[in-house]
Amino acid sequence: MGVRIFVNDEPRQVAEATSVATLLVELGLNPRHVAVERNRELVPRQQHQNCLLVAEDRLEFVTLVGGG
Repeated sequence: MGVRIFVNDEPRQVAEATSVATLLVELGLNPRHVAVERNRELVPRQQHQNCLLVAEDRLEFVTLVGGG
């Protein structure tokens, strides 16, 4: 059974006990280049593996782009 979350305002179903780290892998995103907010609070990279998603969580992924 899955739970509904929102990723950048888009609804998405994920398996129960999915971590932020697992979701990043599923989405093909490199955690070194993405900042993650969960319910308007920054999730430090060191906590991605232990941050388990629950129903109705709202995540914002911001891709960091270098350049000059």
